[in-house]
Amino acid sequence: MADEVKLLGVRGSPFSCRVEIALKLKGVPYEFIEEEDLFGKKSDLLLKSNPVHKKIPVLIHNGKAICESVVILEYIDDTWKGHPILPKHPYDRAMARFWAKFIDDKCFTTIWKANWSKDKEKEEAMAEGHELLKTLENELKGKRFFGGDDIGLADIVANVLSLWVGVIQEVSGTEMLTREKFPVLFKWINEYVNCSVIKESLPPRDKLVGFFRARYGGGSK
Repeated sequence: MADEVKLLGVRGSPFSCRVEIALKLKGVPYEFIEEEDLFGKKSDLLLKSNPVHKKIPVLIHNGKAICESVVILEYIDDTWKGHPILPKHPYDRAMARFWAKFIDDKCFTTIWKANWSKDKEKEEAMAEGHELLKTLENELKGKRFFGGDDIGLADIVANVLSLWVGVIQEVSGTEMLTREKFPVLFKWINEYVNCSVIKESLPPRDKLVGFFRARYGGGSK
């Protein structure tokens, strides 16, 4: 009996996109179920599948729901063979988890604040964000991907840097992640987005720009 795999998500979400990338890297067929109104009334399926956080993405594997994107990525790696998302050695696995958490808990939240806040809060977030990106820049030096020669956990989590941050900067009018300041990160972005699996998983940039303009308007420099 074939596995029944469903992904409850939103096409423009970097978190849904992470799960799609992992499933495609593994060659796992799945059904994508769009959550239509993420900011309004949640669907019954979402509330039933993720009653704790009531958020996407949710992977439903043979009727069982798994929530939180990084947890889902590890579940996918444990469940299906093929392209490894986490390395075999315990130390390397720990480091992959460390950088994934660093990107999620520190980088993304700070960059978001730097783009949408104002005055002193914006200045402080810009300065902190610059230092965080420098840390990622140093981690990538001499490597093709965070995972080495192949896309791994930290790369999939960092997909937010490959597209969404650039879109947010364009809409808000803020410049933080630029080619001049972070050439190594931009080299990684180019390698990453030109991988066939990544390219087919990322949402259209113009649609993302339109969404952020409609929802958040323009920011202030």
